[in-house]
Amino acid sequence: MRKLALSLAILCATMVVYARPSYQNMTQKEANALCKTAEFKMPKVTVPSFGKKTYNVLDYGADPTGIELSTKAIQDAIDRCNANGGGTVIIPAGMYLTGPITLRSNVQLYTEQNSFISFSHDLSLYEMYDTWFEGIPTKRCTSPISAFLQTNIAITGHGVFNGNGDWWRPLKKSKMTENQWKKHLKEKGGIVVNDIWYPDSGSVYAQTLCEDQNVPVVTDPEDWNRIKSFLRPVMLHFVGCQNVLLEGVTFENSPAWNLHPMLCENVILSDLNVRNPWYSQNGDGVDVESCKNVLIQRCQFDVGDDAICMKSGKNKPGRDRGVPTENVVVDQCVVYHGHGGFVVGSEMSGGIKNVQVTNNLYIGTDVGLRFKSTRGRGGIVENIYIKNVMMCNIPNEALLFDLFYGGKGAGEETEEELAARMNADAPAVSEETPQFRNIYITDCTAFNVKRCMYFNGLPEMKIQNVNLKNIQMQGNEGALIRQTDGLHIENVHIKSVDGNAFLLAPTVSNVTWK
Repeated sequence: MRKLALSLAILCATMVVYARPSYQNMTQKEANALCKTAEFKMPKVTVPSFGKKTYNVLDYGADPTGIELSTKAIQDAIDRCNANGGGTVIIPAGMYLTGPITLRSNVQLYTEQNSFISFSHDLSLYEMYDTWFEGIPTKRCTSPISAFLQTNIAITGHGVFNGNGDWWRPLKKSKMTENQWKKHLKEKGGIVVNDIWYPDSGSVYAQTLCEDQNVPVVTDPEDWNRIKSFLRPVMLHFVGCQNVLLEGVTFENSPAWNLHPMLCENVILSDLNVRNPWYSQNGDGVDVESCKNVLIQRCQFDVGDDAICMKSGKNKPGRDRGVPTENVVVDQCVVYHGHGGFVVGSEMSGGIKNVQVTNNLYIGTDVGLRFKSTRGRGGIVENIYIKNVMMCNIPNEALLFDLFYGGKGAGEETEEELAARMNADAPAVSEETPQFRNIYITDCTAFNVKRCMYFNGLPEMKIQNVNLKNIQMQGNEGALIRQTDGLHIENVHIKSVDGNAFLLAPTVSNVTWK
């Protein structure tokens, strides 16, 4: 009888352990296996782990109907979890309206199925602070989700985080149907200038202060408050954090970029759904900036700008910071719309090295594989390995090296604008000269593309040592190669409507064929 009782006790204990919810799927074993696939020496990426205590946001006063703000309740639960040594904060099924929240060390934010977290568009909830955007120091509004110098943090589960970005982003009338445009104006109010909608006059004024892209040059401190609506935050901004996991959830409708880890180490993005409207201004998917030891796997992107992007700062501020993005593995990701499927640059002044992209599928991205920079950046991009990437229905290039990048999306720039930069006198090589070298692209396929490849390096610093092997491409135009030194082609087949598989300009040297 005692043996039977003991057996039942063991069985019950086993059932209790088995029934305990699992708040994350990623294991250290899986991370280690992915690291081992790298063509370079990839350090171990630590998967964060958390204590057993749980903290339900409903117990702290969160409103699951979405009527009242739940900012304080969610933040209180996170802070209590952190103060007690860590654990998991649970957001149950429901609709939650919130302002910005900050993640703390040793806290996992777990979202149950059918949980929807909507970040308020009330501008007063988002304080301005000193940060970086587009690779240079500036001010921005607080991100909906942020973490600074934290360790062992995660967002997991099945929920949806919506940034209400359509209240923030400028919107071009040309990208809307007439009914969509009228509906937007009716719902959002705002101001229209030259067929572009802005949330208010401050945003219009801020645009006049931008000399390069979307960072205003402010000389009068009073102007910061005036242009606050223009200082759109990235959806998720983690700075200087270690051991980060984002898994399973959806991030959508961000005011600017969607996910932006910066100066972080040991970062894992797994099984995410990252979405923005196709017309969203600066609606990037993920921008990995000056991070090291990063895994991105089984994520889906459908966004308004570059999808999976590597960055490391811009021009002198980026070079002075001097922190490269390095040791990155991207595997089994799908990109639908985006300016580029996988992108390097254009802000790469701190350097980008040791990056591997494998088993990706890009469907309808403006460009498939996009490498971009320009004079003034400096920095070195090297040791990039791309294998088994499938691309289809690409309206521009399947493979693009653009070292005369002018800030516009692929296909948006006129031939005259590009020619003006290309015809400028070549400066002497200096710390401001960007370098792209040692790039290996194998076992890739592209069909129904406008142009299969376009290489456009700088005359003073050509693209160096590009290796193309086992590649099949079909498009209206073949490959046009300029300003390249060291092009190694093995078993590459291009079928083009214009009949020109490869056009090599006189500025191309050291070409080998197999």
